[in-house]
Amino acid sequence: MIVEIMMHFRRFIDRYALIIAMLIGFLGHQWFRHLDACMPLLIFLMLFFTFCKINPLDLRLRVWHWIVLVTQLLLTAGVYWGVLAIGNRLWPIGDWHVIAQGLMVCVIMPTATAAPIIAGKLGGSIQNLTTFSLLSNIITALIVPAFFPIVNPSIEIAFLPAMWHILRRVVPLLLGPFIAAWLVRLGYESYFRYKGMPRSFTFSSTLASMPFYLWICLLVILMGKITYTLLNESYSGYTIGILCFGALITCLLQYALGRWIGFRFPASSHGADYCDVLINPEAANYSINKKSCITAGQAFGQKNTALGVWMAQMYLNPLAAIGPAAYIIWQNLFNSWQLWYAGKARSKGQDTID
Repeated sequence: MIVEIMMHFRRFIDRYALIIAMLIGFLGHQWFRHLDACMPLLIFLMLFFTFCKINPLDLRLRVWHWIVLVTQLLLTAGVYWGVLAIGNRLWPIGDWHVIAQGLMVCVIMPTATAAPIIAGKLGGSIQNLTTFSLLSNIITALIVPAFFPIVNPSIEIAFLPAMWHILRRVVPLLLGPFIAAWLVRLGYESYFRYKGMPRSFTFSSTLASMPFYLWICLLVILMGKITYTLLNESYSGYTIGILCFGALITCLLQYALGRWIGFRFPASSHGADYCDVLINPEAANYSINKKSCITAGQAFGQKNTALGVWMAQMYLNPLAAIGPAAYIIWQNLFNSWQLWYAGKARSKGQDTID
């Protein structure tokens, strides 16, 4: 009886945790916003437990990685100049330059560090998305210092210092837990080889779920910070409305494009696909196309919004930061729906995420 209750409770958390976390962060923003100093530690632990499930030798580049990156760069330019051209034609008095900057940031932001966690829950490939997350954050650090002076000529960005500032914010939080997890794996396997009892490094089911619950805690803090900012800053109403609506459109568009690219160019088109049951049981019975569809969708759609807000405030009009701030709400609502839909389909014994 107790085991059955715990199973029902876990399924409930898996389906609705992101929405609950957002509500808690919204309602308690006055308190949770003060916990932002805990965010780096939560991210480090979250990624450490995620990377512990991965053999670094299984990380490899896929065809869809490059297609998503090229599409993202083209879409970044298209969104910026498209919003400027269409907006100025329809309503010349609108603050379209700021709106274009905000929506452009929604596209150019790199993949979120938590993306492999959500992808794993949905049945995607944790390994492939981890590889893309590393690649995406490095490419962003190279592109932003070259692109931002074009969209905001009033600022002067020295390429190397700007690249270093961005890399300094993202690389330690990506490579630090990756190296730590690799050392733990090597130490564990080396010890048992020394004892004459070779073993492969594996995780218990309890520890394997830790990244998701750490992400829930992190989301509460993020929502607290965003809610406090939106409620305590004076912004133009129409600009906020357009930025929020535009962030929704860019969010859905990027998820859709990513899923389409992943389905059309599955991982099997470039090397063998590793998706061991011990790494990600949710993907054990999924086809290569479906796993790639889910994985590429999260790679393109789930963004490092904290970095996006920082980039907008640092190098663009501060009001443009409303775009990536709104994006985190939309992406987590969409992820909540995906988790709910996947859980519902699994409970009926169906395949998920068509």
